[in-house]
Amino acid sequence: MSDEPQAPARESILVVEDDEFIARLLRVELAGAGYEVRTATDGLEALEAAFERCPDLILADVMMPNMDGYEMTRRLREDPRTEGVSIIMLTARGVAADKLEGLTAGADDYIVKPFDADELLARIRGVIRRAEYMRSVSPLTGLPGNVRIEDEIEARIAHGLDFALLYLDLDNFKAYSDRYGFVRGDEALRATGRLIRDTAKGVGSSATFVGHIGGDDFVVVSSPEHATVIAEEVIRRFDELAPTLYEPEDAARGFVEAEDRQGKRQRFPLVSVSIGIASTAGRRFSHRAEAVQVATELKNYTKRTPGSSYTLDRRGMGGG
Repeated sequence: MSDEPQAPARESILVVEDDEFIARLLRVELAGAGYEVRTATDGLEALEAAFERCPDLILADVMMPNMDGYEMTRRLREDPRTEGVSIIMLTARGVAADKLEGLTAGADDYIVKPFDADELLARIRGVIRRAEYMRSVSPLTGLPGNVRIEDEIEARIAHGLDFALLYLDLDNFKAYSDRYGFVRGDEALRATGRLIRDTAKGVGSSATFVGHIGGDDFVVVSSPEHATVIAEEVIRRFDELAPTLYEPEDAARGFVEAEDRQGKRQRFPLVSVSIGIASTAGRRFSHRAEAVQVATELKNYTKRTPGSSYTLDRRGMGGG
């Protein structure tokens, strides 16, 4: 296998402009900056092109025949195939009301013609960067999601940095959601995300990373020396938080009744947190999947023990 890095896929931009000269100018500038460029001459043609293959960004004039940029933007936002596409509007009019109408329709940015090419490229990079960031963030907790989690682990491996991967999973959370519903469940996950973030950032270093895999699964990437301190403090704070998530009578009893996976009515203890910690303190990882597998196995082992607890990867550390 070649050691040469693969070139990343080029971001695609759909230019929507009825002025042939401006469209050609934009194509040359954008292609020269490394973007894949397609063109359309009006809003209707742009909709067809975007529905066929959604671009990373649409750069559209406002005043066009058949369908203007405002209506095109509204329709793009209404269709699930294109609702998340980034849109920058171009117009010869710098009137505040025109900008407001474009932004209200769903545009991400607004540039007045004649435009400076360097400014245009900077705006495009900024809008695409924001969109990539939002796609990689959990909409529930606001924490980085799977893409950024994978990138974080891979970056530490690639640079030969020592790190610990903490995999945190809530116990008995399904019973909690069954008892209180999805809205309360989401509130509990948001509170848990804040607790993990604040604890890990407060106890660890500035390089500590916190992510949300999804559901009741979270990760922390820290230095090996901070891993157990973070785990212990998360457990302490979470065990203080857990009873406050329940109605007083359930918290006092210490359990809720709900159906298990076989449909039988059972008693489930209050939610707790199980943590598996993979670390480079005693081994090296060549790929993120190895670290994730070790942390997952340790987390699953930890879940066999009632209550909140953690298990540290001790392979290669020596001692008992």
